[in-house]
Amino acid sequence: MASRFNSLTSLLSLISCLFLFLSYFHGTKAQSTPPIVKGLSWSFYDSSCPKLESIVRKQLQKVFKDDIGQAAGLLRLHFHDCFVQGCDGSVLLDGSASGPSEKQAIPNLTLRLEAFKIIDDLRRRVHKDCGRVVSCSDITALAARDAVYLTGGPDYDVPLGRRDGLSFATQNATLANLVPPSASANTILTSLATKNFDATDVVALSGAHTIGISHCTSFTDRLYPNQDPTMDKTFANNLKNVCPTKDSNSTTVTDIRSPNKFDNKYYVDLMNRQGLFTSDQDLYTNSRTRGIITSFAVNETLFFERFVIAMIKMGQLNVLTGTTGEIRANCSVRNSDNSFLSSVVEEELTVLSQL
Repeated sequence: MASRFNSLTSLLSLISCLFLFLSYFHGTKAQSTPPIVKGLSWSFYDSSCPKLESIVRKQLQKVFKDDIGQAAGLLRLHFHDCFVQGCDGSVLLDGSASGPSEKQAIPNLTLRLEAFKIIDDLRRRVHKDCGRVVSCSDITALAARDAVYLTGGPDYDVPLGRRDGLSFATQNATLANLVPPSASANTILTSLATKNFDATDVVALSGAHTIGISHCTSFTDRLYPNQDPTMDKTFANNLKNVCPTKDSNSTTVTDIRSPNKFDNKYYVDLMNRQGLFTSDQDLYTNSRTRGIITSFAVNETLFFERFVIAMIKMGQLNVLTGTTGEIRANCSVRNSDNSFLSSVVEEELTVLSQL
């Protein structure tokens, strides 16, 4: 029985890889680089802040040397920013008289507090070197890229030129745009299709779970009162030791094979029924995404290529460019609410917007 299963898995892998391979040449699935939104550029800060990427990467190398777990926190922060109201740094804003911020919405309560501090520290370093010309949303995008690269993932260029938003999304909008870990594959595919992501994009972006941790409450519905039949029994028993009750407050890694390395082992987990969330494991159960997972599990290079494409697409969701938005002097506060800037007229960076 095991040999027949292995043979079938190998055949599925071959078919999946062949399909994706051919699609590259016929242009049916993707192109090497997604189109760039008007207003963004690969060289946006070459003149105004030439050391930008070096400043960010060198500082994050120090941060991750002390605590590699912060890499997943920064990557998740970028996801939660972009999927709600676009990549405008709105998730960084504190609440105000107008209402509670995105930070206070239930899906964002588990974002790492240190990730917010790291972004504003990077902002301080960049602005010290270049002046207030780089947005917090651009810094967040670069930090996410370096979180991937510095944990073993692909290095890639990030189109820059985003401006920071002037408002945060409502609690309802945040809930509506961040798919919960209990969601089915069909729910995820439908939700992300509204943002122009196809099934391959969805599976590739889910691969971000190859690094990081999760709180028990995000998956204990698969353990109690009854164990999810799609979960490997040994894996489930190990999770029950970490989370002995449904409302346990402990955490565990999202990829049991290499939790601190960005690689394709997350997909191997799924093939072995060791995906942590329903939203993970159901991607392997679903016929629309199962073959893609198999392809990524056997071909890490293919996963990296597709992940980069999906990340560049995600990083351009509803971006603000040109003279819209602002360049925040403090990532958690709009300039109009910043006492340091209260007597200063916010300059319009027209030169940068035309680059």
